[in-house]
Amino acid sequence: MILVTEFMDEASVVRMADAFPTQYAPELADAQGDIPARMAGVRVLIVRNRTQVTRALLAAAPDLQMVGRLGVGLDNIDLAACKEAGVAVCPAVGANTLSVAEYVVTNAAILLRNAYQAKAQMLAGAWPRAACSGREVAGRTLGLIGFGEIAQATADMAHNLGMRTCAHDPFVPSDSPLWSKTKNVSLEDMYACADVISLHVPLTDGTRHLINAEALGQMRDDAVLINAARGGVVDEAALADALRQGGIAGAALDVFETEPLTAKAAAKFAELPNLILTPHIAGVTQDSNVRVSEMIADLTLKTLSQE
Repeated sequence: MILVTEFMDEASVVRMADAFPTQYAPELADAQGDIPARMAGVRVLIVRNRTQVTRALLAAAPDLQMVGRLGVGLDNIDLAACKEAGVAVCPAVGANTLSVAEYVVTNAAILLRNAYQAKAQMLAGAWPRAACSGREVAGRTLGLIGFGEIAQATADMAHNLGMRTCAHDPFVPSDSPLWSKTKNVSLEDMYACADVISLHVPLTDGTRHLINAEALGQMRDDAVLINAARGGVVDEAALADALRQGGIAGAALDVFETEPLTAKAAAKFAELPNLILTPHIAGVTQDSNVRVSEMIADLTLKTLSQE
């Protein structure tokens, strides 16, 4: 049996259901305590980023062979426990790369231009042309913290708009051809030179609050920050303070330390017109949802057909 606990493209769900018993229950993302009782007989579990695949959940899933991840981040999945249990973890590598790259570049343009937050003022009768003149992306520098597949695609898109790029990633060898168009820099050098800084790292002990008050203090006061990677990489309270005090010019957050973002957790962001908030949607478009779902459906059907 296949169990899907978060939203998936309908056509892919139907394709799986035509071949194997399938339970499509995206409501379980909001009732995760109910999942263990439904795991008997489940051979493939399909999740996004909210369902926590823990050691305890795996203990309730003796028949599980595969966890399909509708996306690429794996911090909600206990990889060590899956390995011990012999459960394959299959992310949809590459299927939402374009969506995230477009999100980053679009928000870079919006934040640099500073013209799209004028609606409330204009409805009130103001005409803030001087404040909305902003900057072009062409000729600006995009700094990428982490230089994996999505960051590389973002760099390519930025180059097509005339941007310069630099990146920091200690896991990419210094002699890699990936550095042919993107400059390999330290974090300190990036903070000093980048107009836009975009995060592309997983949440680990080493990256938690990587962007803190100290890091924000090293950035230019006209720089903008984009986080479409993982909540927790940014110290949100420190970012709110920096935005409020003019330490940096703007930010776009798609991921948060508390998800879904509650009113209490969001209170720190109140009255910050230079901040864009979106609900963990950078990698999710109608197009990418089809690609991601098709990829995981293909992997699921391949896994279950091998017996």
